[in-house]
Amino acid sequence: MAPLTVLGVFFRAFLGGDFRRRAGAALMGAGVACSMGCTVGHGLYALSAVSAIELRHRVSSSQQRVADDLKKSNEDNVQLRRSMLDLSNQMEALRNEVAIVRGQNEGLAHGMADMQRSQTGTERSAGERNAESTMVLVDGRRFVVGPAEKHEFEAAIATVGEGDIAQAQDGLVAFLKHYPQSRYKPSALFWLGSVQYAQQNYLEAEVSFRALVTAEPSHLRAPDALLSVADCQVELMNVKAARRTFQDVVEAYPESEAADVAEERLANLQ
Repeated sequence: MAPLTVLGVFFRAFLGGDFRRRAGAALMGAGVACSMGCTVGHGLYALSAVSAIELRHRVSSSQQRVADDLKKSNEDNVQLRRSMLDLSNQMEALRNEVAIVRGQNEGLAHGMADMQRSQTGTERSAGERNAESTMVLVDGRRFVVGPAEKHEFEAAIATVGEGDIAQAQDGLVAFLKHYPQSRYKPSALFWLGSVQYAQQNYLEAEVSFRALVTAEPSHLRAPDALLSVADCQVELMNVKAARRTFQDVVEAYPESEAADVAEERLANLQ
């Protein structure tokens, strides 16, 4: 037998079955260990994957809830702002209505107060007329006036007679303001126009004279007042208008002295 073969037989004999048993056990143990390690590792990987998926799902759900809550909050805020705006508009409209009602009430109160004062003044004036009224004759007309009215008119006319033209004008203007419906009014307008003419206030004088003719065309002073209107127009260099007014005097009051004067002045204008 060759030496190598003898050595191999020796090792087989020495190690024999015990070696195989030990080797087999070692190999089995390694296999089991490998099998167990692989199984545990696979289980841990599967557990980690499931946890990550669930975590992402939970985060996604949480984000969605936050987004939904935010959207609902925004919608609620928009609705709240609209409600506040509507309430503000309603309050503004209510304030306007209150202001209108307050103004109406104040106007009504003022109107009632004015009416009461007017009634009181009317009753007082009526009492004065009944107690102290006087019959007067002015420019061919008779009428009844109260003492205060009579005194103020006569004082203004007396100033005209005294030659204080400026004071006479002030007095007549004040009289017409105090007694706009006075029976003295035509005469007061005539004398007011006369003092205005004397002060060369031709525009104002023309207005006063024309107011007399318009209000009382049949008054005793009306022909002279219309003639004076034409004289004012001459002074204002409005010859065309003056010629027409002189013709109106002749046509409206043919029997008056003013008509004769108008014809004469009309001839001088041609």
